[in-house]
Amino acid sequence: MSKPNAWFEGVQKNVSDLIARSPAADIERNVKGFMGQAFNRMDLITREEFDIQVDLLNRTLARVEVLETQIHALEHRIIAMEADQS
Repeated sequence: MSKPNAWFEGVQKNVSDLIARSPAADIERNVKGFMGQAFNRMDLITREEFDIQVDLLNRTLARVEVLETQIHALEHRIIAMEADQS
């Protein structure tokens, strides 16, 4: 079994070496460079930055829910106090 794996690895290495020495490698580098420049102009963010913003938004929404609950409780207290004064 190890012979076919070694043979496949050898073929893969030879193909990789051939591609590295061919114009395809230059084209690949040029395309990667062009795409990198295009992405930089698009003002994209990384996945890590996105995840940080999602976490921040989730924490903010949780805080808003707590504050809404507190506001509703205060409103009920005010209504109760006004009813007692009448």
